[in-house]
Amino acid sequence: MTEESKDTRPLLEMRGISKTFGGTRALNNVSLALFAGETHALMGENGAGKSTLMKILSGAYSPDAGGEILLAGKPMAMGDPIASRSTGIAVIYQELSLAPNLTVAQNIFLGMEPRRFGMTDRQAILERAKPILQQLGAAFAPTDQVSSLSLGERQMVEIARALAVDARIIVMDEPTTSLTSRETDRLFDVIGALKQQGIAVIYISHRMEEIYRLADRVSVLRDGNFVGTLTRSALSADSLISMMVGRDLASFYKKAHGGSRRGDMLMSVRNMGDGVKVHDCSFDVFAGEVLGVAGLVGSGRTELARMIYGAEAKVSGVVEIDGATVSIKSPREALNAGIAYLTEDRKGLGLFLDMTIEQNINIAVVAQDAFRGGVLNFAGSKKRADDAVGQLSIRTKSISANVGSLSGGNQQKALIARILAGKPRLVILDEPTRGVDVGAKSEIYRIIDELAASGIAVIVISSDLPEIIGISDRVLVMREGRIAGEAGSGAAGEISQENIMAISTGTTKAA
Repeated sequence: MTEESKDTRPLLEMRGISKTFGGTRALNNVSLALFAGETHALMGENGAGKSTLMKILSGAYSPDAGGEILLAGKPMAMGDPIASRSTGIAVIYQELSLAPNLTVAQNIFLGMEPRRFGMTDRQAILERAKPILQQLGAAFAPTDQVSSLSLGERQMVEIARALAVDARIIVMDEPTTSLTSRETDRLFDVIGALKQQGIAVIYISHRMEEIYRLADRVSVLRDGNFVGTLTRSALSADSLISMMVGRDLASFYKKAHGGSRRGDMLMSVRNMGDGVKVHDCSFDVFAGEVLGVAGLVGSGRTELARMIYGAEAKVSGVVEIDGATVSIKSPREALNAGIAYLTEDRKGLGLFLDMTIEQNINIAVVAQDAFRGGVLNFAGSKKRADDAVGQLSIRTKSISANVGSLSGGNQQKALIARILAGKPRLVILDEPTRGVDVGAKSEIYRIIDELAASGIAVIVISSDLPEIIGISDRVLVMREGRIAGEAGSGAAGEISQENIMAISTGTTKAA
């Protein structure tokens, strides 16, 4: 779609949509227009109402009285998932809904199998699946079992399922969260092909770079209200962030502590390596500073952090705290030395999703304030969790709620609360804002700044260059398992995207 086509009749119009749950107004008089052949991004913080609006479109929710949905100018039945799907609306949720024990073809036509003599016609399923997969350029066969496919390939099966019912509108909710960069590129190619066929895509994402690459227009929701729509030519980080969180980009990154408060050297790492992915890495960290670690994917950033923390074995390297060598062969020894680590995989390696917020925050320190004889101090645990919820602005009605019920940003803050419960002197944060909305990002930046201002040393590993630039006092840049250079101190170049990328790609000498 081009901007010139905006005067044509919309394919979809959602007018005056509101939704109330009990006494909570989740959507308030929201309107949205979608044109054939466009990719329309829908953005907003977690809780802004994006998912609720899409569930109303899909028929999973019925809106409050007064709203209407028009498809090609005709009123559409609301609150009926079957009717919604039959009119050509398909939703691909972040958690894919495939049956892994069935074949690709069986998944595509699941619930709408062609029949012959009262039986499922398996040959017809295969024949109908082939042209759909060819249309998508799929590299797998209709007879392949879904369990054997990668996440990116499984997502393509979901898209094939939508095409099988002649979808005119496809909603994609955070589709790249678990995809590799190659799978993401392939998905974007598929979206481009869908647009060429006149299919409209509603694309929900927190990732700015994806929005810039894909979106013809962007609509923003905030606190259940429609804020506005930007055309492609009007997109900018300033305008989007201001619309989503109600303040401008200048207030987004928090660095009030400044590099001038840097204290004494806290940790010194010398010649750290595993002989495979990390080689001969040496650097120092000072109390009260935020040290960024940048580099391309596969440069060894996470592996280096995990060796320092004792979560991965090293073949060489020494860690000194306050000038004295410490032995760190396990995370427990790292914690005893005052080092805490926030994993990049909060769901797989960090949180216990079926346990409460209180339990997650206290799990690493539960023995510290136990009474003599090993009796647990429940009052102490409750106070620690309550304090963390207040200090880190974790949005929850109760610390007794399961941590899995929280939004991504609040889950991340709960995990940060856990590592801070041990009162570390140095924290390593690996991709601390991955998968969280811009409002939660701003709060996490505030937490990082307050940690540094209190004298704690903070190491931040991130693939988001604006983030690294915005919050760091210095930036180490890794390339092919080595520290290739530094930006932001002494004779090193300034902290800029150009300098960091030049060092990470080897187009300049390391500082």
